[in-house]
Amino acid sequence: MFSDRLRAARGQLGYSQRAVAEKLSISQQAYARYEAGTSSPNPEMLGRIAHLLGVSADFLLGRPMASPSKGAVQIPVLGRVVAGIPMEAIETVIDYEEIPEKMAAAHQYFALKITGDSMEPKFSAGDVVIVRQQDTAQTGDIAIVLVNGDDATIKRVKLSPEGIMLIPTNAAYEPMFYTNAQIESLPVRILGKVVELRAKF
Repeated sequence: MFSDRLRAARGQLGYSQRAVAEKLSISQQAYARYEAGTSSPNPEMLGRIAHLLGVSADFLLGRPMASPSKGAVQIPVLGRVVAGIPMEAIETVIDYEEIPEKMAAAHQYFALKITGDSMEPKFSAGDVVIVRQQDTAQTGDIAIVLVNGDDATIKRVKLSPEGIMLIPTNAAYEPMFYTNAQIESLPVRILGKVVELRAKF
């Protein structure tokens, strides 16, 4: 229902009810009523909420997604990827993107919404990347990597005989190196390779 999806979308971004209310220029009590299901936003406010949370109004309302364009298939846009949760897990799906049928026929794909700024300036928060599911990566690839069962991260990969380095493109962040022993013990898992960026303005 709307209130559950609204709460989940807010939680994906780590916003408090107060923070969202301030950004919408409404009282926290008014916003809390939306999440409690005792009040519903008007269409204009619904659009503002969807834009702020980076989801579609259709997602918040639980409406069926529009049929894909001819020659295209829809893939889920995930707000996050965590260990043990299937790619299709509905609680993480926040929208859908289209990819060509030929592309989808050859491999499995999902899309991921970027959070944080560690991959600026190439990838910005709110952008969506198309990811080909695979458990290996080559040096230079930008990959989705799961470390220690936490939320997955997007980083450029550099392989060496000693282990793997995950490199952010934002100079404010340090690269992370994991030895071969850590790759097995933590573990460090490649979930997919980024093949396309869909910037959101």
